[in-house]
Amino acid sequence: MYWLDKITEKFSRRVAKSSSRRNLLRKIGLAMAGGASLPLLPVARAAGGEGGSGYHGVAPQTSGNPVADPGDPASCDYWRYCAIDGFLCSCCGGTHVSCPPGTEMSPMTWIGTCKNPADGLNYIVSYNDCCGKTSCSRCLCNNNLGDIPPYRAFSNNDINWCVGMDSTIYHCTTSIILGIATEKS
Repeated sequence: MYWLDKITEKFSRRVAKSSSRRNLLRKIGLAMAGGASLPLLPVARAAGGEGGSGYHGVAPQTSGNPVADPGDPASCDYWRYCAIDGFLCSCCGGTHVSCPPGTEMSPMTWIGTCKNPADGLNYIVSYNDCCGKTSCSRCLCNNNLGDIPPYRAFSNNDINWCVGMDSTIYHCTTSIILGIATEKS
């Protein structure tokens, strides 16, 4: 262990000769400011309040009547699942807009834009992970329409969005319509 003490002493002396206390304080300040800015990253977070589907924040919307919402919510081909990556809650005891019993919806989400074949409109869809139980392991869908690399986290579907919960165990994913996407002008 004598050699370890010598290496540590040599390294410490080299650092002390080549740096100053001000430089160390500057680096600590930068790390603290950078760490404090992490919660400001642009991800969709729920704002509180209770919704009927368990989604906290903007009330989920439908595309209108059931005829204008075509497809089977238990199938990966359902139009709302154009950017989903995970197990469908509609196959796991919940629905496409609500979590199964014993799980809770993550307040953090990724967003996709899916085209409804019935009316031809693009809808903003929020994909919320349900957390708290082990993975459902049924109806795995991996649709990557509009998926962007992880440096734009709110547009990436490969992240475990249960990080903001008491339990970070992923169970399944819902798809909630937030509204109609508008064209850029």
